Amino acid sequence: MPTALTLIDCLSDLPDPRVENTRRHLLTDILVIAICAFLCGAEGWDDIVEFAHAKRDWLQERLELPGGIPCADTFRRVLSRLDPDAFGNAFIAWIQAVQQTAPKGRGPKTISVDGKTLRHSFDTAAEKSAIHMVSAWASGLRLVLGQVKVDDKSNEITAVPALLALLDLGGCIVTADAMSCQKAIAAQIVGQGGDYMLALKDNQPHLLEDATLLFEHTLEHRHEETPVFYTESVEKGHGRIETRRLWQIDLCDLEGRWDDVRSEWVGLTSLVRVERLRQMGEKTTQEVHYYISSLSGDARKAARAVRQHWGIENSVHWVLDVTFNEDACRIRKDNGAQNLAVIRHIALNLLRAESSHKRGIKARKKRAGWDNDYLTQLLTN
Repeated sequence: MPTALTLIDCLSDLPDPRVENTRRHLLTDILVIAICAFLCGAEGWDDIVEFAHAKRDWLQERLELPGGIPCADTFRRVLSRLDPDAFGNAFIAWIQAVQQTAPKGRGPKTISVDGKTLRHSFDTAAEKSAIHMVSAWASGLRLVLGQVKVDDKSNEITAVPALLALLDLGGCIVTADAMSCQKAIAAQIVGQGGDYMLALKDNQPHLLEDATLLFEHTLEHRHEETPVFYTESVEKGHGRIETRRLWQIDLCDLEGRWDDVRSEWVGLTSLVRVERLRQMGEKTTQEVHYYISSLSGDARKAARAVRQHWGIENSVHWVLDVTFNEDACRIRKDNGAQNLAVIRHIALNLLRAESSHKRGIKARKKRAGWDNDYLTQLLTN
């Protein structure tokens, strides 16, 4: 049971926020009960207690529970006061241990970074805005690798470097949206041994304009002056046909015309243009996106990286909203919302790692609540 033991070991190192002589319940017991409860569909403090009483016999076989089942107020106080940074670091340490046991070739080849707001975590009376979390998703492992809270008076530009610093980027492609298209972030990714594919939008207006003009000129003259790498894919399903076309220009082929830009962006070797055509019945829509990248000479590799970035939206953010009902959660006091976000990520990773059940995350949560053996399997997989 290496994964379960590693998780427990990581949690056991967390500093307990309570005064020692007032502790009736072990911190690891409280955290494990909460994680198991969210695996089975819990969404708040009262749900955790209901789960614990329903699974009392199963929990007593696995936990010490010196003070019995904690009450809802205990879960609320402890998880609201627990250091969220230490909890997040414990989560990352656990995931790094999991990666070491992953089969060869299944490492996090593409790491997608994106932010998500916990919409009901705001507190008007306390003048507290909603929490915004930046997460990293490994498409190859289908695991959340880590998360960092964006400071109230800041934005993702400061949070992304802090998250990347916690991760091993060696040999990985980091994808991110336009907010993270910053020179310092590109330099950090390359400095940590990774490559990048960063979306280019109005936050870099001059670079976007130059890239747009370069591709328009190149496509108009049918690649006569500039070598272009190209790939195309077509997908059919759900009543629509989606065609994705990607053009990649290596800047080293432009005879020094982009040397000034390359000197400012560490590792920059290519520009990428992606065109998406979506046809549904008689209606056709078109989207065009531009990227800067440290990848070169491989349009298919670039296309995979762009495509896999959407995994964090579909496989993480959408699942947290729809299956875990994260946006509707109104827990907001102190560190409660941030710590529950970490618990949801732990639960999601455990559910993703279990592959014997062929149905989706929602069905796996239901079975975990109904079947003690399956719940045990999730924790020891």
